[in-house]
Amino acid sequence: MKNRFTRVAMVMGVIVTVVAPIGGSAMAVVVPPAAARSGKLVQVGPIADHGFPAWYRDSNNVRLEGCVSLDDPLCPALADEVPNPDLPVSYPDNFPGEFFYQLDGAELTLTNGVKATIGLNVEGAFANDEVVAGDEIVFGRVRIRFAAPAGERYRITHPYGVDDLVATAKGINMTEDVGAVPGAFGQVLNSRIGPFLKWDPAVAPAAPAGYAGDPGVDHKVVGSPYNTNFVRIEKLDPASGAVLGQVGFTELFSVQGRYATNAGVDLDQATYSTAPDGTGVAEVYATSEPGQAVEVVGNAALGFRNTRLRGSSGHYYGRFPITGPVPMGTSIEVVNAGDRPVARKTRKLVDVVQITGLSYDADAQELSVAATSSDKAGRPALTATGFGALSGSPFTGVEAPPATVTVTSAAGGTATASIIGSGHPFLPGAPVAGATADSTAIIGQTVRLDGTGSTGEIDRYKWTQTAGPSVSLSNAMTSIATFVPAAAGTYVFTLEVTGPGGSGTPVTVTIDVTGAVAPKADAGADQTVVRGRTVALDGSRSTAVESYAWRQVSGPAVTLTGAMTSRPSFTYPAQALPAAPGPNPAFVYANDPVVLELTVRNPAGVATAQVTVRPSPETLSGLAVRYRTGNNEWRISGTSNLLTGQRVEAVLGSTLNGKVIGAPVAVDATGAFSIRVTGPAPGGVTTISLVTSTGGRTLAANVQVTN
Repeated sequence: MKNRFTRVAMVMGVIVTVVAPIGGSAMAVVVPPAAARSGKLVQVGPIADHGFPAWYRDSNNVRLEGCVSLDDPLCPALADEVPNPDLPVSYPDNFPGEFFYQLDGAELTLTNGVKATIGLNVEGAFANDEVVAGDEIVFGRVRIRFAAPAGERYRITHPYGVDDLVATAKGINMTEDVGAVPGAFGQVLNSRIGPFLKWDPAVAPAAPAGYAGDPGVDHKVVGSPYNTNFVRIEKLDPASGAVLGQVGFTELFSVQGRYATNAGVDLDQATYSTAPDGTGVAEVYATSEPGQAVEVVGNAALGFRNTRLRGSSGHYYGRFPITGPVPMGTSIEVVNAGDRPVARKTRKLVDVVQITGLSYDADAQELSVAATSSDKAGRPALTATGFGALSGSPFTGVEAPPATVTVTSAAGGTATASIIGSGHPFLPGAPVAGATADSTAIIGQTVRLDGTGSTGEIDRYKWTQTAGPSVSLSNAMTSIATFVPAAAGTYVFTLEVTGPGGSGTPVTVTIDVTGAVAPKADAGADQTVVRGRTVALDGSRSTAVESYAWRQVSGPAVTLTGAMTSRPSFTYPAQALPAAPGPNPAFVYANDPVVLELTVRNPAGVATAQVTVRPSPETLSGLAVRYRTGNNEWRISGTSNLLTGQRVEAVLGSTLNGKVIGAPVAVDATGAFSIRVTGPAPGGVTTISLVTSTGGRTLAANVQVTN
């Protein structure tokens, strides 16, 4: 038997709902097919003894089970995935690390002779490549691989959709895995795989009984949700996406999948209720396929024997007698007697907890919880999660209860209910007034009273003068009020805030007003900065200031941000470089500083001060200048003392007005630079000059001419 689509290494834990180019595709796009999707995977079967779903069902009511045995040539486990293939498969000691519910694929030869493979699988594996209980994963996989030159673009149409792929140096190499999360077995339903593919019954030979197909025989298939039961590969124009031509096509697939014969069983709940004398009933809730022989396994300690559950639409229920007290930790087992091997599930038998009372008194901050257990004989202790054992008294000091309360029983039962509160509704509290103002001011200067620091729900602000020479307040009923004092003295104001919660406690501010004093300007210390960096100016040490104004006096033009504030800023301009190719007779090198002037004012006068901002000095050292006549090549290198990534440009001649050599280059992290270009020929010129964007300059560097 041949099967070309067995295991290829997977990157575990990768979950994608769009194409994940694990193999290195530069572009991988899922293209919506023209036809609407007509089917998919729809149901996960019960969990089997090996920890994986017993089967998956598609929208055509086809159920496939996992191929985990070694003795079925039409649905084999991978021998290299079983620790000892000479022994029967058993979980977990001799179980395959990877297996398939569906293992389908196509192999075709393209018009250029290249072989392409497409895999379309539902795969079971373990998250960390080791057989460990709890690490089970099931994922849907679409994989497309073939050799192609980097940059070529292809459209691949297959039973589960259309993919638009661009090749990298590794060719077309795309893998999409959806669902690779331990225990999240339903995520595979969101993959593109589904419905299951099976041999086309209209094409001989027929599929072997009980199987979707024979993986050793390529065959036409049905099952595509888009009616694209083929693989077509088209080459596209990389830019426009236009079809350049079809390069491969096949309708033949290798198909591996075994129809599920076992239904399995899930034990959803097992509870018990007893009277004070210990007698009572156990109730069992299970699920499986309709029409199954689901039974509870007899338990002599509890007092019942093997008994059939009653079923309807895949749900099964049983009610069984208990003749004595239920020991802690007792388990119930159910079986699907019609399965081969018989499917079994075990679950701890727990009591039923009912919350009979749950309320919260917001005024008293008390939470009242009342509950009962169905175990009237054992009377297990009941506990409210997060609060403690139920005692009949409310839990006190509960400032903020949760939305729901869960009560657990020592016998394993649990119940959750929502709280309904009582008490007076909450209203906004009284607001809190907060006021600030300058502690000192000058006659004739506007003084600002600021109440924006007040908190709470505020409907009204009210400023009132309580001391000092009388003034007229502007905007006295808003958060910010102003006044202009006409006389020296101590001024006191009160702020009162009012809201739906009442009036807050008034607060006061005090301002000492003095006679007018002429302002003094302080533009800050002179600075030396690197060109291209932001320069922060600081005039905040000026005194008696009512207004600020900055302007540039000299130097290269700059744009001031915040010119009417105490602390403006600007970016020191880079040194202009000569224009290529030159010559540059109008080029002017300028390393002049930027000089700025600060003007401050108040009603008593005006004052000015200047600050000078110089560019950091830069020197170029270690210069090596060589021109090779044989290939008209310049090789120029050196080092700057400024490590700022600035650009360096070279010019023919002893000034910066000549012809430019090459294009500007950047200084690296060590300060080094290198220019290596062809032309221009120096002619009779024997020197070059260098200039940088941070102001460095070297003139008349000698040129070494060689052949």
